[in-house]
Amino acid sequence: MATTTHSPDRTDTGSGSPSPTAEQRPGHGRPALLFLAPFLALYLLFIIGPALYGLVMSFFHTSLVRPGLGDFAGLDNYAEALGSPDFWWALWHTAWFTLLTTPPLVLLALVFALLAERARRGRWFFRLAFFLPYVLPSAVVALIWLWMYTPELGLFSRTVDALGLTAPNWLGDPSWAMVSLAIATVWWTLGFNFVLYLAGLQDVPRDLYEASAIDGAGPWQQIRRITLPLLARTTTLVVVLQVIASLKVFDQMYLMTSGGPNFSTRSALQYIYEVGFTDYRTGYAAAASTLFFLLVLAVSTVWLVMTRRQESGV
Repeated sequence: MATTTHSPDRTDTGSGSPSPTAEQRPGHGRPALLFLAPFLALYLLFIIGPALYGLVMSFFHTSLVRPGLGDFAGLDNYAEALGSPDFWWALWHTAWFTLLTTPPLVLLALVFALLAERARRGRWFFRLAFFLPYVLPSAVVALIWLWMYTPELGLFSRTVDALGLTAPNWLGDPSWAMVSLAIATVWWTLGFNFVLYLAGLQDVPRDLYEASAIDGAGPWQQIRRITLPLLARTTTLVVVLQVIASLKVFDQMYLMTSGGPNFSTRSALQYIYEVGFTDYRTGYAAAASTLFFLLVLAVSTVWLVMTRRQESGV
C-alpha cells in the first residue's frame, strides 16, 4: 500500500501549490522584532549611544572638571595622540603582549582539545580542569599569580632556586614583567579557546576516522590529513578572537603591575584610562580610544575577509 508523506514546511493544500514556509508567511518578522526590542534598546542606550558621544568628545577639549564638551579642538586631539611617544609605547606594549599570548593560547588549546577528545576515561575531568581557570575573576587570578611570583617565597622563585639557578624578579624586572604577565594570562584564558576547539571537533565526521583507520592511517596522519583541515575555520575564529582579546588587555596588567616597572607593561587601555580619569582629559582620551578602536576594527575586518574567502573556496 502506498503511503504519502508531507514535509512540515510545505504542506500540500490540495490546490496544487505548496503552502508558504514559516519564513515566507506575511508578518513573520513582527514577533521577532518584538522579542529583540528590549535588547536593541539596551544596545542603543549603553553601546551605540556612549560610542557616538565619545566620538563627538574626541573633537573637543572635554575635561572631567568642567561641565559640557568644552572648546572645539578639531583634529588637535588626534594629532597629539599620533605624535605622543607614550601613546605609541602603550600600543607597542599591547602588540608585544598579543604576540606573546596568541601563539601559545591557540596551539595549547588545540593540543589539549585533541588530547581530551581522544581520552577514553576521565574525559569530563580534563574538560573541567582546562576550563576551570577561565571562570575565575581577574582579581583572584592576579592575587594567585602575585603570590607565585613573589621573590624568594613564591613557587616560581623557589623552583628556580631548587634547580641551582638565580630566579629573576618576575614582575619587578622590565625584561621579565611582560613575559610573566603573558604566562599568567595563558593559564587563565586557555579554557575559552579549548572549548571552541572541542566544539569544532564534535563536527568532524567519525566516518572519516573509521575509513582512514581501515586504510591504515595512524593517529598522527588522521590529525594531519583530517582533523587540522576540517578545523581550519575554527582556527581562524580562535586566532582572530584571541588577537582581539589580547589587544584589549587591561585587568591583569593593572592589578599585577599597574603598568610598571618603568611603564614597561602599560597597555593602550591603561594609557587611555589614565589620561581620561587621572589627567581628566576625557576629550583627548576619547581621541586615543577612537584610534585604538580603528586598530581593533582593522583586525576584525581581516577576520571577515578571511572567513569570506574560506566560504567561497578562494
